[in-house]
Amino acid sequence: MKIVALEEHFATPDVMTAWETLSPALKDIAVTQSKIGEVERRLFDLADERIRLMDNSGINMQVLSLTTPGVQSLDPDKAVSLARASNDILAETVSGRPDRFQGFATLPTPVPDEAARELERATRKLGLHGAILYGRTRERNLDHPDFLPVFETAAALHAPLYLHPQSPLPAIRNAYYHGFGDKLDAMLATAGIGWHYETGIQALRLVLSGVFDRFPNLQLVLGHWGEVVLFFLERIDLLSKEANLGTGLQRPISSYFKTNISVTPSGLLSQRYLAWAREVLGVERILFSIDYPYHLAPNGGARRFLEEADLSDVEREGVAHANWERMCAAIRR
Repeated sequence: MKIVALEEHFATPDVMTAWETLSPALKDIAVTQSKIGEVERRLFDLADERIRLMDNSGINMQVLSLTTPGVQSLDPDKAVSLARASNDILAETVSGRPDRFQGFATLPTPVPDEAARELERATRKLGLHGAILYGRTRERNLDHPDFLPVFETAAALHAPLYLHPQSPLPAIRNAYYHGFGDKLDAMLATAGIGWHYETGIQALRLVLSGVFDRFPNLQLVLGHWGEVVLFFLERIDLLSKEANLGTGLQRPISSYFKTNISVTPSGLLSQRYLAWAREVLGVERILFSIDYPYHLAPNGGARRFLEEADLSDVEREGVAHANWERMCAAIRR
């Protein structure tokens, strides 16, 4: 069984340096987790150690992406140059080992028109499979009208966009995740729960903005089994069912999840969550990911998870690789 993992990260020294030069108000607290010795080394490695650990987990193919927060907090000029450089490195890596690597582009969203052009370049010239986004660009949420060119381009290309967590703004962290000591505060605001609320809200804002009505071909991928939202869709549908709220949406919110949004586990290899995602969205909306190098699934853990899942052989192949390959086959090069 071929297994393709979608949320598998890399970094470059230039991007790491750029993150460190940001002011405290703009610096993402998750960068600290990426600079831990072993993690940082594995982020930089795009060759032997990475492939060895893929083999150990049972992964055949990684879809590589620049780790969070990408270039979305950087100054415009720096964001554009580093996004292009990162995508060039990624394309070179993929061309060197097309049997093991694919890629999501990094987009310089501080300059939305450039981000749209880079998405087209990365998809049509570099052969990458869509792009990864990290929610906000500084204070602008993903549904801000400035970013419509990115979604218009993605829809025209039929190129998927993977929505990855970014740490909440400092004011949100101080209001909701503060008071337990620096280390616990940071974990609560990121991997503990904050990342997932932040990303789920960005996804919901996109739906509420009408972007999927405007661009019906647009495909979004959420990690961590839907970033909390999936488990509250029936409740969330109140936003679209109450006529006096004036959303103007053509369908219930849950309907967009079943036609425009797919989910991956991001290393949360839970059979219970898999069963819930299958019940809510259908198995054709489930893809696979490990979230390397933050999760590894050693000793065949990725393969064992899928082999033990309560799925038919066809469904298992779908989650493992076929659903993703069908999405990629629709991309207009």
